[in-house]
Amino acid sequence: MIQFRNFTLARGARKLIEDANLQIHAGWRVGLVGANGSGKSSLFALLRGELHSELGDCDVPAAWRIATVAQETPALALPAIDYVLDGDTELRGIERELAEAEAHHEGGNLLGELHGRLNDIGGYGARARAATLLSGLGFADGDIERPVSEFSGGWRMRLNLAQALVSRCDLMLLDEPTNHLDLDAVVWLEKWLGTFRGTLVVVSHDRDFLDGCTTHIAHIYTERLTLYTGNYSAFETQRAATLAVQQALFEKQQRQVAHLHSYISRFRAQATKARQAQSRLKALDRMELVSAAHVDAPFDFEFMTPERAPDPMLTLEEVDAGYDGVPIISNVKMTLRPGARIGLLGPNGAGKSTLIKLLSGESEPLAGRRLEARGLAIGYFAQHQLEQLRPDESPLWHMVNREPRTREQDLRNYLGGFDFRGKMVETPVGPFSGGEKSRLALALMIRTRPNLLLLDEPTNHLDLEMRHALNVAMAEYEGSLVLVSHDRALLRSVCDSFLLVADGQVKEFDGDVDDYLEWLTARRQAQNAKPGAAAKVAKAAKVAKVAKVAKVEQPAPQENRVNPQKQQKGQREQQASRRPLEKEAAKLDRDMAKWNLEKRELDTRLSDPALYQNAGTSELRVMATRQSELAQLIDTAEHRWLEVQAALEAMGAVQKV
Repeated sequence: MIQFRNFTLARGARKLIEDANLQIHAGWRVGLVGANGSGKSSLFALLRGELHSELGDCDVPAAWRIATVAQETPALALPAIDYVLDGDTELRGIERELAEAEAHHEGGNLLGELHGRLNDIGGYGARARAATLLSGLGFADGDIERPVSEFSGGWRMRLNLAQALVSRCDLMLLDEPTNHLDLDAVVWLEKWLGTFRGTLVVVSHDRDFLDGCTTHIAHIYTERLTLYTGNYSAFETQRAATLAVQQALFEKQQRQVAHLHSYISRFRAQATKARQAQSRLKALDRMELVSAAHVDAPFDFEFMTPERAPDPMLTLEEVDAGYDGVPIISNVKMTLRPGARIGLLGPNGAGKSTLIKLLSGESEPLAGRRLEARGLAIGYFAQHQLEQLRPDESPLWHMVNREPRTREQDLRNYLGGFDFRGKMVETPVGPFSGGEKSRLALALMIRTRPNLLLLDEPTNHLDLEMRHALNVAMAEYEGSLVLVSHDRALLRSVCDSFLLVADGQVKEFDGDVDDYLEWLTARRQAQNAKPGAAAKVAKAAKVAKVAKVAKVEQPAPQENRVNPQKQQKGQREQQASRRPLEKEAAKLDRDMAKWNLEKRELDTRLSDPALYQNAGTSELRVMATRQSELAQLIDTAEHRWLEVQAALEAMGAVQKV
């Protein structure tokens, strides 16, 4: 295990962590969270042996093999799969010994021993495992033999990640592994790490990703390193309990809840938006629990109300879009109206960023027409726009350069909402981190007062506090938006509808983020299935989705007369099939009523400031943990209840025919 004893870590004169005492046991998967600059990267450097503690001890077992993601990738002529396999140093060592033994015509005993060692570590299947890793991270089958030098910077980072995953290490250190991944690769990595048998310490600002692959959360805050049991949602609940005594918490949280209630009321009565409204209600319930954990966030900003809202705002008429005359998406028909909140879903490379660039006007259609309304004000954010910042100039200079007539103090106050304060306001942006540059680019974009936001992965490099603030601000935004993101929490809370970009087409997607993940799974299975099996997989996925949303198609009327005896027998069999489902539905109703009652009582107790003056820390932790468990039980039961009701309705629909 990793053990911290009276541990203090500093960088120069600045203390990062002071007097930490905790243990990370073998097999734990720990999410390391904290604000940018709090010391997460320094702690990683210490675990790698590159730094030493100021005081106290940090003991890592000497025999442990440590894997981390390289930050640089040389432009090698080596095939991608061989570059990945270089991450398994023991495999490569045995292969070198085998090559030398065969070259020197060594005896059979040595060769047999080496082949035995190779078999023990699964060396004969190593290439297949590496190919599977590359496929999961989004590489096409034809890419695995391509030279490393042919890949772009983002794809080389994926190769470095695959190289770390292929190593059979005892301790894996991953620093923001999802930054260069799209949604399907993020989900695949989350599942892979969830089955990792070694010890994992991962830095990530994606809450859903942390929820899916961690067993503990280590939080760095005000020079304290604190370990919490459970995933990120459990951490937020426990932290919220400790912060609930702050008087400002209730007022701030109620403002955010009021904004969400206002948003929900706009769509709840519309049949076409009913599903999104229900999803947003669940997000509201969760927000009331977890937003307390962000009460002391340094970010405080909002989108100003747009001056105009032309209708329609932007129209694409049978548009083809791509690069160098080669279309990636074809025959796109799309109309953006005021209040639209659209998320773009689709596999990597399908054309989501291409569509965003087309909407922004940054690229021209290869065919068809792009019609822009008069009064349209676009706010476009993409990662390459960070390069447009002047490295020798300060955040304040960038603001003054755009608004020379605005009072300097007003601009300073605005930048303060994005945590640019004090000397940082006048510091050149060149040495800024990726997160700080992203914050500045967002601040500059928001200031333009857009009525249409086009956001391509806006949360890359942003820490959890900034993501939360952006999430709240976008939920309150009154304009229209189109969003590409691998942050599932952001997609769920901000978007009302989704477009699927796949196979050269842009189509409406009838479902939510969870439905899309099921679609991805079915698609991956179809691609890996034997010829002729793809149709079966697609049919199975469609049936699963129909059952989930409780949509049952009526069977076509048959011209032949039904045999009454067979019909009665079928009805008896159907009634017998209904009974277990009806019993299960009744039990779920009873359980949910009991759990909801217990949860309401806990919510009331944990919202009482007097509790935190009288109760001990252990008692509070038990209550917060139980509160989180109840929320999970209720959510799981609700999903199952819907599935059971859908099945019962399907039986009823068939019975009526």
